[in-house]
Amino acid sequence: MSATSPVGSYVYDDTFVHRLDPRIKLICNIAYIVLTFISFHFMTLAILLVPLLIVYLVGTKNLKGVFSLLKMPLIIGVIILFVNVYTMKITDQTREIYHVYFYIGTSQTFAFSYGVVARTLSLVFRIYIMIMVTTLFVTTTKPILLTKALEDLLVPLKLLFIPTHIIAMVISIALRFIPTLMIEAKRIMKAQASRGVDFTNGKIKDKAKAFTTLIIPLFSTSFAKAEDLSNAMETRGYDPYGKRTRYRLLIPTWRDLIVFIIMAGLVVLCALIKNSVLQIPNWYELTGFAQF
Repeated sequence: MSATSPVGSYVYDDTFVHRLDPRIKLICNIAYIVLTFISFHFMTLAILLVPLLIVYLVGTKNLKGVFSLLKMPLIIGVIILFVNVYTMKITDQTREIYHVYFYIGTSQTFAFSYGVVARTLSLVFRIYIMIMVTTLFVTTTKPILLTKALEDLLVPLKLLFIPTHIIAMVISIALRFIPTLMIEAKRIMKAQASRGVDFTNGKIKDKAKAFTTLIIPLFSTSFAKAEDLSNAMETRGYDPYGKRTRYRLLIPTWRDLIVFIIMAGLVVLCALIKNSVLQIPNWYELTGFAQF
């Protein structure tokens, strides 16, 4: 994966992950996100994160991306940390590190505790895993295969007379335009910077005012690109309600079966731990954060 490739764009390669059935990758993507948010032990999150890191490095060959994806979760984590400090009520005094005194009308004491840190770190881990698994899916799946995978998995909705192929096309186009709009935003920022607009220096108020010069041109460009795309699709005779055929059929292989079995094993393991069916050691239980 090139370092200059925009986040969310497909990267051409022939790795093990690229050759997987897109439907299997989509199922694993959804399952991973669900498992991440129903896990209440840091060790469980680590069990989910370690194989994901290995697969991400195999699929993207980009070690730098592992750290660049951590930037957004850390920013959100810092914000959530301060929110938790002033909203969580601590009942177990032995867990407090020190107190933060904050007054709104009446005097109230808020504590910076292990519970606050645990909740914040759990959210950072969850967001990081969610971003990584989604980025891996999008960068290793062609847009046309993504559309086919969405359409196949939405087949049950056809029983309710819902046009699943239209929904799949809308979602795939939206995902396809994310990297395009990111490139366009960078181009507009460079153009505005050449006109004297400073996006990096100054107070927060000045930065917010500078970013308003980015919003209107970006919206204008987005609508223009959407109109160009609709005209191109209409010119080529695209009919959303027409019956579509496929030249290449998606047929699962042994690779897909292996990945599906491993994913099913992770689901069963997390379910057993979640429902306390599996006897876990005491040190594992100490990594839990559900009690906070």
